[in-house]
Amino acid sequence: MISSFTRGLCFGNKLGCVSRISFVIISLIFHFSPVFAQFNTDRLIAIGRSALYYEDYVLSIQYFNQAVIAKPYLYEPWFYRGIAKYYLDDYAGAENDCSEAIKRNPYVTNLYELRGLTRIQQEKFSEAIDDYTRALKYAPDNRGLWHNRVLCRMHDKQYDEALLELDTMQSRWSQYARAYVMRADVYMQMKDTVQALSALDKSIEIDPYDGQAWAARSIIYLSREEWDSAVVQLDRAIHLMPRHAGCYINRALARIHLNNLRGAMADYDMALDLEPNNFLGHYNRGLLRAQVGDDNRAITDFDFVLKLEQDNMLALFNRAVLLDKTGDLKAAIRDYSKVIDEFPNFWTGLEFRAACYRKLGMTKQAETDEFTVYKARLYKHLYGTQPRMDPSQIRKRSDADVEKYNQLVMEDEQEQEQEYENEYRGHVQNRRVEMDFQPMFALSYVPQQHEVNSRNPYDEQVEKANAQLKNRQFYISNTHTSLDDAQSAVYFQLIDTLSQGIENTSSTVSAANLLLQRAVAYSMLQNFEAAIEDLSTYLYIDSTSVLALWQRAVCQMRINRFQASQGTNVQLQNASVRGDLTHALELSPESPWLLYNLGTMAAFQQDYAVAVDYFTAALRHDPSFAEAYFNRGLCRLYLKQQQEAVLDLSKAGELGLYHAYSLIKKNNK
Repeated sequence: MISSFTRGLCFGNKLGCVSRISFVIISLIFHFSPVFAQFNTDRLIAIGRSALYYEDYVLSIQYFNQAVIAKPYLYEPWFYRGIAKYYLDDYAGAENDCSEAIKRNPYVTNLYELRGLTRIQQEKFSEAIDDYTRALKYAPDNRGLWHNRVLCRMHDKQYDEALLELDTMQSRWSQYARAYVMRADVYMQMKDTVQALSALDKSIEIDPYDGQAWAARSIIYLSREEWDSAVVQLDRAIHLMPRHAGCYINRALARIHLNNLRGAMADYDMALDLEPNNFLGHYNRGLLRAQVGDDNRAITDFDFVLKLEQDNMLALFNRAVLLDKTGDLKAAIRDYSKVIDEFPNFWTGLEFRAACYRKLGMTKQAETDEFTVYKARLYKHLYGTQPRMDPSQIRKRSDADVEKYNQLVMEDEQEQEQEYENEYRGHVQNRRVEMDFQPMFALSYVPQQHEVNSRNPYDEQVEKANAQLKNRQFYISNTHTSLDDAQSAVYFQLIDTLSQGIENTSSTVSAANLLLQRAVAYSMLQNFEAAIEDLSTYLYIDSTSVLALWQRAVCQMRINRFQASQGTNVQLQNASVRGDLTHALELSPESPWLLYNLGTMAAFQQDYAVAVDYFTAALRHDPSFAEAYFNRGLCRLYLKQQQEAVLDLSKAGELGLYHAYSLIKKNNK
C-alpha cells in the first residue's frame, strides 16, 4: 500500500516518484554496503561496542577486526577487542591486544587496568603489579587500582609491601572498610590471627553490612575450632550474602561438630543449589547422609564426586562401603578392588572386601584377603602399632591418606575470597540478574528459543510476509543467540545477496521486500543503525507496514539501552520507539506482541502501572503468553503487589520460564 506521503510525490508524475524512491534505495546500498572497507571506522567500533553490550562477543570481535585492518594505528579497536576476548576467557589474546593498544597510546589508564586483569587471570601477578603501577602514574587517586595492586602483592607473597600500601590507602581513604579486610587477609597469610581479628573488627565497625568481613572472621574461628563463634559469624555473613555457597559449606562443618546434623544437611543442600558442582558440598554431604543412614542418596553424592575427580580413592572407598551396605556386593567389590590396587596395604579395604566375598560364597578369595590382613596385623603387633583414625577430625583436601576416608574435608587453606575491582566484569554480566525483564519480541531468522518449550509464536502479518519469501522465513523471537564466525558469515553473505538484488531490481515492491529481509539480517548482526535505515526507507514506500514499524522500534530500543548504559540521555529516542509501536498497534490492535513490547518499554522506564495494563491486554489476546506473565509479575513486585506478583510468576513458570520459580523463592524469603 502506498503511503499518503508517497502519493504526494507521485501526483502528476508517477515515473518521477518511482525514480526518487529508487534513488533513496540505491544511495542506501552504497552507504551501507556490507563490504567492510566502505564502513566508517567509527561506525564499526560503535557496532562492535553494541555487540559487546549484548554479549555477542565473537561477532563484536569481527567488527573490531575490520576496524583494526582499516586503521591499525587506532588504539580503540585493539582495546575493545581485548575486552571481548577477556569475556570469552581468552586472557592471553586479550593481554596481547591490550599491549598493542598501549603501543599506540601509552597514556590511557584503562589499557593498563584491563591488561592487569588479564594477567591476574593467568597468575602473572608480578607483571600485573607493573601494570597497576604504571596506571597509578596517570590516575594516582584511583582507589580500585590501589586495591588490585595490593591483592596482587598478596598473591605474590609480598606481604610487607602489601601492608605498606594498605597504610597509604587507609591514610587516603580512612573509611574504606575493604582495606581492613585485605589487611586481615595479609595477617592471616602471615599466621597472625590476633592482628587479623583486630583489622576485621575495624572493618565491621566502619561497615557492619560487609558480609565478606563476617565470613573472614568465621575462618579464624574455624581454624581455632571455636565452632559456636564460627556459626555466629557465618549466620551474619549468610544474612548479608545469601548466595555465597562457601559460607553454607563452612557453617555445615561447624554445625556437624555441634551435633546439629539437620542444620548441617540444610546448609549442604543450599550450597549445592547455589553451586551444583561444589566438590566439598557433595563429598561432605555424602558422609553426612551415610552417617544418618540415607545410603542411597549418599551414593548419589559420591557418584557426583567421582565424576568431578575420577581417581579420588577416598570417595571411591566411601561409595564401596555404601554399595556394600545396600546389597550391591559386586559393585562394592569392584570399587574396593580399585582402591586396594592403589593401596595394597590398606587393611580396612581388604577386610571389607573379604566380607563381601564371603557373602557371595567366594570363600577362596575371602580367605586370601583375610590371610593378608592377619599377616600384616601380626607384624604390626610385634614391631609397631597402627594409629587409629578419628572420624571427628577434619582432613585437608590434599591429604590422600585412604585411612581418613570417613573424615570431613576442608580446603587446604581457608582463605577469604578477595574480589578484584573490575569494571569489565561489569555492566554486561552484572546486569543479568533474576529481576531483569524479559526482552521485546522482534523479527528474527532464528526460531524462539524457550527454556523448555519449543513454542513458535504466530502472527498473521508475519505469515503474510513469509508467503513472499523463498529461502528464509521470519520468526518472532525475543531471544538472541550469540553468533560464531560461521553463523556471522552466513548473514554477511545474505546481506551481500540482498544488496545485489536491491540494486538489480526495477520493482519498488520487490525492493521493499528485500529491504525488510536485509534489515532483519542487519539486526541479527547487531548493526541496528543499518537496519533502521533500511526500515525507514521501506516505510517511505509503505508507511502502514506493521512489521517495519515493529522492527524499527525494537532496533531503536536496543540502541537506546546500550546508549543509556554509556550515560547518554535517550528520552527523545524512546519517544520515537513509543511512536512506532503505537502506530503499529493502531494498524494491528489485536497483536499481543505489540502490546507486550509497549508494556516492556514502560517497564524499562519504570512506569510499572502502565506496563501492567499493557501486559494484561496482551494476555487477553494470548492467555499462554509466558513472558507477559513474567514481566507483569516483576512489575507487580516493584508495585509491592506481592500476592498478584507470585500468581503471575507461578503462571510464567508453569508455561516454561522456570527461573520464575527461583524468583518466587527469593522474594518469599
